[in-house]
Amino acid sequence: MKNIFTTQIHVRFRDIDNMGHVNNAVFFTYFEEGRKAFFSKILAVSDLSAFPFILAHIGCDFLRPIILNTQLSLEMWVKEIGNKSFGLGYKLVDLSDESIAYAEGESVQVCFDYGNNESIAVPAGLKQKLIEYS
Repeated sequence: MKNIFTTQIHVRFRDIDNMGHVNNAVFFTYFEEGRKAFFSKILAVSDLSAFPFILAHIGCDFLRPIILNTQLSLEMWVKEIGNKSFGLGYKLVDLSDESIAYAEGESVQVCFDYGNNESIAVPAGLKQKLIEYS
């Protein structure tokens, strides 16, 4: 069984659209907040420039609407690790009942050397930490 990283997501008033629920674009912000928390934990850094990757792909399946007072938890795990990239899985669930799912998603990150402006192999230290969540 894989380790699951979880973090609480706070629904902000500004996330709500005219239909009374969280706008679809905001789900990607929730995934982004999860990535920030996940990599801050496993890399033990708070400086975003220490994250040696770029986002290459992201997708989301919207399962049910989220309203303002919904208490959310984001579950994350590593789906796959390649030579230069790795995939993450996401599941937005109700904080008090994880059987209630609001969205599922995935993203692909490509390891990147910003100084040389080129993709690189997944660094060994990062790979080892990712394996813990795969």
